[in-house]
Amino acid sequence: MNAIDLRMGDCRILLKDIPDDSVDLVFTSPPYADSRKDSYGGIHPDHYVEWFMPIGRELLRVLKPTGTFVLNIKEKAVDGERHTYVIDLIKELRQQGWLWTEEYIWHKKNSYPGKWPNRFRDSWERLLQFNKKKHFAMYQEEVMVPVGDWSKSRLTNLSETDKTRDNSRVGSGFGKNISNWLGRDKVYPTNVLHLATECGNRSHSAAFPEALPEWFIKLFTKPGDCVLDPFLGSGTTAVVAHKLRRHAIGIEIKKEYFNIAAEALNVPLFSCMPNKRKTKEHSEIEVVHA
Repeated sequence: MNAIDLRMGDCRILLKDIPDDSVDLVFTSPPYADSRKDSYGGIHPDHYVEWFMPIGRELLRVLKPTGTFVLNIKEKAVDGERHTYVIDLIKELRQQGWLWTEEYIWHKKNSYPGKWPNRFRDSWERLLQFNKKKHFAMYQEEVMVPVGDWSKSRLTNLSETDKTRDNSRVGSGFGKNISNWLGRDKVYPTNVLHLATECGNRSHSAAFPEALPEWFIKLFTKPGDCVLDPFLGSGTTAVVAHKLRRHAIGIEIKKEYFNIAAEALNVPLFSCMPNKRKTKEHSEIEVVHA
């Protein structure tokens, strides 16, 4: 049976209770700078890196050597230009010991049109991949996509060059053999995910679609692995992890969202006796296991 472990409180405190090297995937979207002020108080862009680094240290500790940390984040514009807090955070996380392995783009294919005096509406967000080691668990076949109509014309009449490895003309060391794709109905995806934003979840100010964590959970974990979201919100990551037969750990500081997540995961708060403890940093912490 897949475990569900929901914890209400400040992740800067509660992450300390999670054992070393015990988590296979951290997938999370922390409050963006100066965002969600009504829900989380907001963090000024100039202080964002300082605020996040203790969290990064704990995530580095709890993640397995073969695990992956995926951070959904987007820089904002301040005084007419993009703030550098995301870039600064990447650099500091590398200094902390993380490897910045890859960057994925979430293209919000249903974003509303709009413009500002010197820019257009944001229609994408970053998903930054960090690892502890260069060799990590990755199951690429789990996220393969249909080969597409291009194969009907491109693979019909292959040249002699298409049948051997054709090295790059610019000396990059990369190459391709088009004939390798003959007879295949699926191919590996790119690092751009074209997903609609979440329109049905009115319970949280910044809920992402289930398809977003689902893609990364399939890519970086297998059934029975452990998925952690230290900024759980209304529970999307944990819900998807549970559906995919992974163990789910979720931490949420707002009781309103914590209760929504517990309900979504069918954790009956009214019928259980949560553990509560006092700390200097946070008045009350609630832990629910299912």
